[in-house]
Amino acid sequence: MERYCMIRTPLGEMVGLVEQEHLCGLWFVGQKYAPEFFSEWRQDPDHPVFAALRGQLEAYFAGRPTRFDLPLAPRGTEFQKAVWALLRTIPPGTVTTYGALARHLGEKREGSGTSARAVGSAVGHNPISIVIPCHRVVGADGSLTGYAGGLERKAALLDLENAEFTPPRPPRGL
Repeated sequence: MERYCMIRTPLGEMVGLVEQEHLCGLWFVGQKYAPEFFSEWRQDPDHPVFAALRGQLEAYFAGRPTRFDLPLAPRGTEFQKAVWALLRTIPPGTVTTYGALARHLGEKREGSGTSARAVGSAVGHNPISIVIPCHRVVGADGSLTGYAGGLERKAALLDLENAEFTPPRPPRGL
């Protein structure tokens, strides 16, 4: 049975979803691609996974270094899961680009091409916001793009992490 919990954060209310003993969803209320509530979901704010999640989110929003340590089970395709696993390797306070992620995945897939657009779609459909840090991915020019929770939240999350990034320089001769 799926269980849910509403969680207040400084950036707005979020809904968490647990199935069995794994977190499979965390969305801002009204976030793009967030599922509608289903009648079979049961509210269970005292579930141990939600208790751990609340504590870790409180530490994160208080600015304390936080490594989210929760049992995760995001639902998606194998490609999406590969992208989401890669997102979890981006350290707090750093950013990368969709293109860099695509190149890395292409190398792992023995040279088979992976497009930045496909990576962007997978990043945008990340079902576990903040914990799987899709907010740490920016456009090739360093711009804040593509956050389903809203660009204002993406900017606030990066600011909270003291992320520093500058737009990449164009190649010489241009």
